[in-house]
Amino acid sequence: QMYLMKYGYMDNMSNSKSAPLLSPDFLKDHIMDFQGFAGLNQTGELDPLTVEYMKMPRCGVKDKVGKGSYAKRRRRKRYVLQGSRWRVRDLTYKISKYPSSSRLSRSQVDNDIAEALKVWSDYTELTFTQKESGKVHIDIRFDRREHGDGDPFDGAGGTLAHAFFPVYGGDAHFDDDENWSSESLIGTNLVQAAAHEFGHSLGLSHSKTHEALMAPFYRGYDPKLKLDGDDIKAIETLYGKRKEKTPPTTVQSVTPPFDVPRFGISDRDEICSHSKIDSIITTKNKQTYAFKGSKYWKLTDDSIAEGYPRRISSDWEGLPPDLDAGFTWTNGRTYFFKGSKYWRFTNQNMDEGYPKLISKGFVGIPNNVDASFVWSGNGKIYFFKGSKYWRFDPEARPPVKESYPKQISNWEGIPNDLDDALMYSNGYTYFFKNGEYWRFNDRKFQVDRTNPPFPRPTGRWWFGCPESTDIDDKGKNSSSDDSDGEGIQNDAPF
Repeated sequence: QMYLMKYGYMDNMSNSKSAPLLSPDFLKDHIMDFQGFAGLNQTGELDPLTVEYMKMPRCGVKDKVGKGSYAKRRRRKRYVLQGSRWRVRDLTYKISKYPSSSRLSRSQVDNDIAEALKVWSDYTELTFTQKESGKVHIDIRFDRREHGDGDPFDGAGGTLAHAFFPVYGGDAHFDDDENWSSESLIGTNLVQAAAHEFGHSLGLSHSKTHEALMAPFYRGYDPKLKLDGDDIKAIETLYGKRKEKTPPTTVQSVTPPFDVPRFGISDRDEICSHSKIDSIITTKNKQTYAFKGSKYWKLTDDSIAEGYPRRISSDWEGLPPDLDAGFTWTNGRTYFFKGSKYWRFTNQNMDEGYPKLISKGFVGIPNNVDASFVWSGNGKIYFFKGSKYWRFDPEARPPVKESYPKQISNWEGIPNDLDDALMYSNGYTYFFKNGEYWRFNDRKFQVDRTNPPFPRPTGRWWFGCPESTDIDDKGKNSSSDDSDGEGIQNDAPF
């Protein structure tokens, strides 16, 4: 069951409202789904071959992204496009962290990464240039276990690597516990694994074609590595075929560096006409929800899930409309805030005894907060209101230090008077205000400097709204200076 959840075949079913679905027939359907994707006999049973496939070293990216099943979305295609692509053709990359204990030298890693990228540039007009430092399109790192993006590695074997699609930054992370090798049957071949991950960085999802490079399972060292026809069709669909060079015609453009698919807005009118939100959270079961007024939306990797919006009152019993903020703590509990009160939920079920007063459960935190989130930099909870912010540590006494509140201007590039904030699964923190959002790089402690720059339209990049509905009159406020505050905890919410 955990495997099926991890790789996108089923949602996390820890929500008690869904418990009746965990029947043998329900699990059988999802096992059959996996077997079909892996090219196995679809028995719905955990037979030895199915178990063997589930134990294979593989890519950590989900096999199923977005909404609907592959059968429904692409009946004639084996390859799958995630839904975003780079708009520029000359891409840069850097290896910001090399393997710590590998038989490969830094120069060999450089060569293997370049070879893996060449697999894709051989069939497209894409070019890849390595940089030693500075801003790049694709950042490559070798890390162990938990490494800041919410998707920890599992040691040698199992998940080898994972990468983010263009809309999420395109970065590629490799498990430093693996025995990476080059031109050898021993260990895990870096070129083979990296070429697969860079397919994700360019916008491709996993393929059901066994011979395809974008199949999710690691096949071992192939000295004649090349793209399968399925891979070629997929990459050419995104970037076109490689052609003979002709004298260039330069056309200046202000288009963003990657595309998000365009959708009709029949079910998105309300959120697309003005994409200002009240709150946004990711629950214990890894579902992301946006709240506005009396309704809420479930978000997929590239859009809004089918059947939304829905009324908050119908699915979040006890939760009021017009929320102020929300976050999910490390214990899996989600906290919502409105006025002087807060509510605690486990997935979509309100815990007994709530709501409670903020002044009792979050001593030192003001009422009517604008935003709240858990920051990946230190695991502490942050609350924003107006031009100030507070840091809350539930294990400290007092939980809010006397040096707080502080000025939001300390968070370089983040405006005052936010709507909400979210630490997303890719390791970045996102701040939302008036239909726009800022992506905050937790490692550099500043808003990312990219093209197009931040803020960007929330509707287009998060909800899949057409460009024509984007709101383009948002300000880019800065903050002022001030400081003061205190607190003592006597009714811990955790």
